[in-house]
Amino acid sequence: MKIQTLIAAIALTAGGVAFAQTSTPNTPNLDKREANQQKRIDQGVASGQLTAKETNRLNKREAKLAADEAAAKSDGKVTPAERKKLQREANRDSQAIHKLKHNKQTAAPAGATGN
Repeated sequence: MKIQTLIAAIALTAGGVAFAQTSTPNTPNLDKREANQQKRIDQGVASGQLTAKETNRLNKREAKLAADEAAAKSDGKVTPAERKKLQREANRDSQAIHKLKHNKQTAAPAGATGN
């Protein structure tokens, strides 16, 4: 009897996972880009290429992109037009990261002491 209960539980769990995967719209490419862009921002802070003000501005842009992504997913489907809009926004954010990391403004590298 316990084996049957265990098999039933496994089947229900597997079915629930499959349903969750198909019912939630995925944006794996955008998710990878967001993670990569966050790493670029973190690297800019660590190297001193980004000031606190620049970092704050970039983090707000990334938060807006994440909010726009959540809004696109809210109806259960990300349309091609929504994907295009999100990719365009990610492209602009990427360009902003590059521009701010390579301007003349710098900060002390993270972890540097002023002694």
